[in-house]
Amino acid sequence: MFFVKRKGRAMNLLDSIQCLKGIGPKKAKLLQKLGITTLYDLLTYYPKSYEDQSAVTPIAQLAPGERATIAGTIMNVAEKQAGRRRMTILTALVGDGTGFARVTWFNQPFLKPKLKAGRRLFVTGKAAYAYGGRGQMEISQMQSYALLDEQEDGAGHLGIFPVYAATDGLNQTFFRKTMQTLLAALDDGEGSGFALSEVLPQGVAARYHLLPRGAAFHAIHFPKDADELREARRRLAFEELYLIQCGLLLLKKQAREKQKGVRHLACSTLFRQAFSQLPFQLTDDQAAVWQDICRNMESDTPMRRLVQGDVGSGKTVLALLALVKTVENGFQGALMAPTEILARQHYETFTKQLAGTGIRVGFLSGHITAKEKRELYERIASHDVDIVIGTHALLQEGVQFAALGLAVTDEQHRFGVAQRSTLEKQGTALPDVLVMTATPIPRTMTLTVYGDLDVSQVRHLPPGRKPVRTFVRTTDRRPLIYKYVRTQAEAGRQSYVVCPLVEQSDEQDLPSAEEVYDELRYGILRGIPCGLVHGRMKDAEKEAVMQAFYENRIRVLVSTTVIEVGVNVPNATTLVVEHADRFGLAQLHQLRGRIGRGDLASYCILVSDSKTDTARERLSILAATQDGFQLAEEDLRLRGPGQFFGARQHGLPDLKIADVLRDTDILLEARQAAQETLGRQEDLSFVRPILASHYKEQFEHITDV
Repeated sequence: MFFVKRKGRAMNLLDSIQCLKGIGPKKAKLLQKLGITTLYDLLTYYPKSYEDQSAVTPIAQLAPGERATIAGTIMNVAEKQAGRRRMTILTALVGDGTGFARVTWFNQPFLKPKLKAGRRLFVTGKAAYAYGGRGQMEISQMQSYALLDEQEDGAGHLGIFPVYAATDGLNQTFFRKTMQTLLAALDDGEGSGFALSEVLPQGVAARYHLLPRGAAFHAIHFPKDADELREARRRLAFEELYLIQCGLLLLKKQAREKQKGVRHLACSTLFRQAFSQLPFQLTDDQAAVWQDICRNMESDTPMRRLVQGDVGSGKTVLALLALVKTVENGFQGALMAPTEILARQHYETFTKQLAGTGIRVGFLSGHITAKEKRELYERIASHDVDIVIGTHALLQEGVQFAALGLAVTDEQHRFGVAQRSTLEKQGTALPDVLVMTATPIPRTMTLTVYGDLDVSQVRHLPPGRKPVRTFVRTTDRRPLIYKYVRTQAEAGRQSYVVCPLVEQSDEQDLPSAEEVYDELRYGILRGIPCGLVHGRMKDAEKEAVMQAFYENRIRVLVSTTVIEVGVNVPNATTLVVEHADRFGLAQLHQLRGRIGRGDLASYCILVSDSKTDTARERLSILAATQDGFQLAEEDLRLRGPGQFFGARQHGLPDLKIADVLRDTDILLEARQAAQETLGRQEDLSFVRPILASHYKEQFEHITDV
């Protein structure tokens, strides 16, 4: 994949970009800001869009407001200086036989010697009427230009040109010339295209009608036409998704074949006692998922199961039952949550629910005292505790389980694949793994992010849960909204108020949590106990505020999205989201899940003045829909996969060219090809070195199977 032969020499695509002609330390530092440090990074720095300059528009046919490419002869050039800093402005009058147009360059005096009368000029930009030009046209918002000598015909300056995400000091001309230099260096010099090593197993490219790899790289940067661009993108997207699918399937294969898992017996006395203490019956969905879990746990193949469930669907009880099952079989269980608030809530729930069973539950976080931590480590290692509930502190080196039989991770998208693997490595046999998420995920995202797991869904809410009524209101209704919040507080009910920012920002004119908190407690909610919680507070401060809210000593909690996951206050009946258009559908649905957790009628009020069609559509969809899975599909459609989870939360490589929303068909083909590859042992040699070099830590824990 990474070595390219050229006239007897080999170029390593993992070499520093400084080995490429024209890139010194200064340019390398600028490129590093864009995540480009190696030649391979540069090669896969794909264009964000393209300029189609394949057709030239006669000047006489230019339409104001439309982007166009013109080609003409420079008639004359004028220079002037303007502004306090005496900025140089160069203006060329260009004619093509049908008319004349003005082209202007700002603060580029070095161009004047090149702008000679008689030279041919190609310019792409937006057409507009020239100021004071008596109907004459000009090219504004210039995107690119090319100067030709009189003997040149300009044929090579027409076509589809790449547009890269640039930064200060690195313009489009730099990227295009640098990419041409790199591609030329990779050319084998014998007219056979590009000799980049193929990464797909023999026959896959032919079976799925894919371009050769080298040709695809050339065409993605400098396509001859739209058809070639489409085929190049399909080839490279297929490759990207194929490699990730191979990595995920290898993880699953490794877990199932390299080492036997923990085999649990059928449920017996201890389980029946814990089950009888549940305050409710399992729903049909819960019962079906529980059967999936039991079938996995009673096999000697390690369980790797994801349970997706909407907010309030009852996933936690399934985790509790599974942990009881592993304890009954003589093993220990661990439950890892992404925040201390959620971990402590699970601890309190489990301790209460398992009272009288004899099951010993421990709590571990990074903020218990050193003495408490040391004592708990000893109890875990000596099997003096049965279930440990905690944060990522469970991954610390000092934690050694005597006999870990089941590892549960809650809100899995907050943890990376490698983090989950660390927890799984405890014990002589691979423990069963149960993953829970209240973030409904579309199927394509599930295959990409959780391709190494089996998936179960809890789609329906338990009986008695009332749907939350949702309304969209403009900011001029805020006095009435908070008057209602006050009446709820005076009646003993509680409310959340969520803001997009912690503190006031010069860059964004939005109400911060701190501002709204002060506005409410000194204004319309004067005399009502209010609290403030956000991610920048110390954990002890957050815990104190949340505890007061649990105990109804705080009636109105102003916060950021720190309350998005896991907070359970059945007495909370109202949620107000300020500037709701700043949040995604899935996130708003998670926030809405903080209310309606009891038998009281609950209301979600989304405050927004946004005029954009997308924002309005997103909020109206939320107001009309309670189904989290349907909302997830809409969120993916409206926002795209890059923002679905937020920055780098899922622990897998960022997709450079594939789009799991647009490329569903390619994803399914790539997964099928990956399954076929892993079914043939001899083909695995293709995959492992690529995953190790290409994706580094994401799949570094894949070993030979």
